[in-house]
Amino acid sequence: MDDVRVAAIASLTPLEELDEDPFLVDTRSQHAMCVRWARERGYVVTRQLLFYGIRPDHDALWADVEEGAVDLFVAPNERVLARALTDVPGFRAECGRRGVRLETAGLAEPAYDAPKKAGVHRRLSMPTAGYDGS
Repeated sequence: MDDVRVAAIASLTPLEELDEDPFLVDTRSQHAMCVRWARERGYVVTRQLLFYGIRPDHDALWADVEEGAVDLFVAPNERVLARALTDVPGFRAECGRRGVRLETAGLAEPAYDAPKKAGVHRRLSMPTAGYDGS
């Protein structure tokens, strides 16, 4: 059987919200959670999607599905879906209509102390300076 191909959805949340909800801002950790979830099931993440308030019918969500490159969507949790999409129930309905599964990883979020938040801030505020978050 072929590998199940997964599109991992992360939320593009403004850096200003880092103190309020660091996980929603930390796209790297969101994608890592989705990759871990997929690996544990023998699935392969073929796309990493990054959205903020996208409509459920937007072409960017469905292009890879229509090309046969994605079998299911996974997001870290419902909070990420609610930030990434304008209408989560509408997206669920569209997934059902198109025969594409939608899952949430539901794994524990990382803890964010001051140094970890500072690292996220540096990585996201200086991407063009060549900083890779290390």
